[in-house]
Amino acid sequence: MSVGTDDIVKSPLPLGGNALTRIWAMVLRYWYLTRSSGPRILELAYWPTVQMSIWGFIQTFLAQQSSYFAQALGVLLGAVMLWDVLLRGQLGLSITFFEEVWSRNLGHLMVSPLRPIELIAALMTTSLIKTLIGLVPTSFLAMWFFGFNIYGIGLALVAFFFNLILFGWGVGLIVSGLVLRYGQGAESLAWALTFALAPLCGVYYPVSVLPEFLQVFSYVLPPAYIFEGMRNIVVEHRLDMSLLIKASLLNVTLISGAAALFYRFLRSAEVRGTLLQIGE
Repeated sequence: MSVGTDDIVKSPLPLGGNALTRIWAMVLRYWYLTRSSGPRILELAYWPTVQMSIWGFIQTFLAQQSSYFAQALGVLLGAVMLWDVLLRGQLGLSITFFEEVWSRNLGHLMVSPLRPIELIAALMTTSLIKTLIGLVPTSFLAMWFFGFNIYGIGLALVAFFFNLILFGWGVGLIVSGLVLRYGQGAESLAWALTFALAPLCGVYYPVSVLPEFLQVFSYVLPPAYIFEGMRNIVVEHRLDMSLLIKASLLNVTLISGAAALFYRFLRSAEVRGTLLQIGE
């Protein structure tokens, strides 16, 4: 009996009670892959530590030269560490997905009971684990070397963390979807897109320093509100809840649209039969 393409393409939503089992199986697969590779483990903490060290020494110098930075010790280090949450979250999802593409394993996964939403959940969970492995040790090094305790931000840090990693996941899903649609030539966007958005996110400076026509674009990016909120806490010792609410609403919209786009491109690749042939 012949099977049409509509019969092959699965629903984006999980069916049955085994969704969590399949998601956990994928997370274990990615964890075993990472655990078995020394370079992969080293990379998780290497870049966050390097960035923290460089900016920490820059901040130490500026603190001796500028009254602003003397009063706001931690602005740069806080920005660097929160930026790494976004960057590691996005790369953690994108690179994990790319490894399935590079190994030509994506087609095999999609003929298994695994649903697209379960694959997305597994990628996000793996990204979260990798981000925490990289950043938690770095946060303690920042305390040791520079006396900066990012946990001093309080419970707001949890909201900052999840908003930034949600944005990173949204960008990662968009990039992964573009690879499904246009091939591995789109992989460079995993690095280029996030860094291209950095100037608009106000990571190291307030959005108000940007030209007015650029500020319009900044205010549709959730990280702009998060970094502004971080500066308010470090400099003025106050939490502006309106900034968190705006960032959260924008993130919900972004992650929903990114997941829908990823599924659309995945479905298209299944129908065209290109899952095993994604190339340049």
